[in-house]
Amino acid sequence: MYFPDDYRSLLSQHETEKAIKDAKDTFERALSGALRLSRVTSPIFVPAGSGINDDLNGVENPVRFSVKNLGGEKMEIIQSLAKWKRMALADYRVKPGRGIYTDMNALRPDDDIDAIHSIYVDQWDWEKVMDEGERNLDYLKATVRSIYGAIKRTAFLLEEDYPVLHDTLPEEIVFVHSEEAAEEYPDLMPQERERKLAERYGAVFLIGIGYGNPPHSGRAPDYDDWSTETEGGFHGLNGDIIVWDSVRSDSLELSSMGIRVDRDALLRQLAIRGCEERKNLYWHKRLLDGEYPQTIGGGIGQSRLCMFLLRKAHVGEVQASVWPEEARAEAAAHGTSLL
Repeated sequence: MYFPDDYRSLLSQHETEKAIKDAKDTFERALSGALRLSRVTSPIFVPAGSGINDDLNGVENPVRFSVKNLGGEKMEIIQSLAKWKRMALADYRVKPGRGIYTDMNALRPDDDIDAIHSIYVDQWDWEKVMDEGERNLDYLKATVRSIYGAIKRTAFLLEEDYPVLHDTLPEEIVFVHSEEAAEEYPDLMPQERERKLAERYGAVFLIGIGYGNPPHSGRAPDYDDWSTETEGGFHGLNGDIIVWDSVRSDSLELSSMGIRVDRDALLRQLAIRGCEERKNLYWHKRLLDGEYPQTIGGGIGQSRLCMFLLRKAHVGEVQASVWPEEARAEAAAHGTSLL
């Protein structure tokens, strides 16, 4: 159910713990240098009803609690920092061409729990200020290539220290629009299209997540711009980095990212999703009033990346969370354990 039949971990538990730190430290430095990002401290909860928390697909319920010494004010555990980062760039007065990154630790209790999903989400959340003239598909692709280069550098250095960890990634990442994927595989569901593309190319950036009827997959209407028309008649200035995981013989999403909404895109996407009442929330009013810079940003899964680079079959081998007992039993049968 959770592991391939012939799976055995290439690293011992001690080696795994050491390699997790090596992978995270190496990638963090590579990402920071490639995109000119400075590390900042970020919150794990934000005020409820402020519009700062990411509502993901709009159906997930954040963990809520009240603060006794603030008169019972309601707070929410973050689901991601997609909106907070842009607000931070404005408040910190970060200049174009530079940005921030942070360790994001979130709870998503409505998420699936399986070999690649957990209710605990850890990722590098990053955001960068752009010039207005860079709000185009070419700039998005250039940024993706920089991130992919950081992943490739990390894979190379890990293989130097742990020779059993062979780098399986191609030299270049391929760009495909979700509409192109739908045209090529009209009888397949979105996840099956991703699998086909990842197996064919090894690494693919799927453009236009959130656009279409039905959309390729869900995306909130108020951070990524998935509705702006680009060259070739395609829509969307966002996407996902997806790789082929040869351990599981399946696709694996490592990152979601995109150029963020401007005023027009926000209004358009709120109308498309029927949630125009959000215009009155604190975060949204600040954007509509022109207080936020134009940015690009995203999240890169820390445990997902470690799982992939360390050739693990289950995210629980690199992340401490809660798992079904049958998953723990199956892990033991394969000579490994879940954290």
